[in-house]
Amino acid sequence: MVRDDVPVTIQRTGAGDPAHTLRLLWRDSATVSRHGPRQRLSVDTVVDTAIRLADTRGLDALTMRQVADALGVAPMTLYTYVPSKAELLDLMLDAAYTAMDRIDTSGQPWSARLTAIAEENKALFAAHPWAATVSTIRPPLGPGQMAKYEHELRALDELGLDDIEMDDVLTYLLGFVQANARAAADAQATTADSAIDDTQWWVANAPLLAKIFDETTYPTAARVGAAAGAAHGSTYNPDHAYQFGLCRLIDGIDVLIESKRRHEDAH
Repeated sequence: MVRDDVPVTIQRTGAGDPAHTLRLLWRDSATVSRHGPRQRLSVDTVVDTAIRLADTRGLDALTMRQVADALGVAPMTLYTYVPSKAELLDLMLDAAYTAMDRIDTSGQPWSARLTAIAEENKALFAAHPWAATVSTIRPPLGPGQMAKYEHELRALDELGLDDIEMDDVLTYLLGFVQANARAAADAQATTADSAIDDTQWWVANAPLLAKIFDETTYPTAARVGAAAGAAHGSTYNPDHAYQFGLCRLIDGIDVLIESKRRHEDAH
């Protein structure tokens, strides 16, 4: 028996039937069932509805029953379009990739092109926070994914990197942006759950901390922690962490590119 009330617990792509998923991603007409009220629904309608629900409620709370209810159909009808929640997740993420704004950075320095790629992905996760929680070790390989990958690789083309290094650099950059988005979402959720922001939390706990924390035992931690807290208004500032990390990441890639150029010049 199909259970429609089970939340999506698989937060990774590629968890469904590969052949069926690929045909759905590329909208192979042979995959879409001819049963059910086709005049009312389509795969695109189902996916768009699921995305809207995930954007407002989060991925953990998303169920096939909720999607069916939002569409005004019986849950079993939904399965004639998307066979399971695993395939639905792949379709959702690929649709989000397809809808991404892609900035034309032709002719700009490579660092500006990489910064644009980072900003595009940051915007993706801001629009769809659930996407940052999804593991893409096995990417969906749909048209959105492939267009995204092609676009992003072009920012690294003709820099003297070999193909593996291009993929490595892009993976490193995207991993950084996704990790930052997750941390930002966690910080926002913490504030929402506790009903106070970080500054208010520290003010409330400062008297107790002053009684039990010995600054002479942890002088470096006391000094640096106080300075960081004063600068950011909290122990963690997602925007500052993003800007600082992106600059250091680009600095490191610059070292790689320059070392490749020196090696080529020497030979």
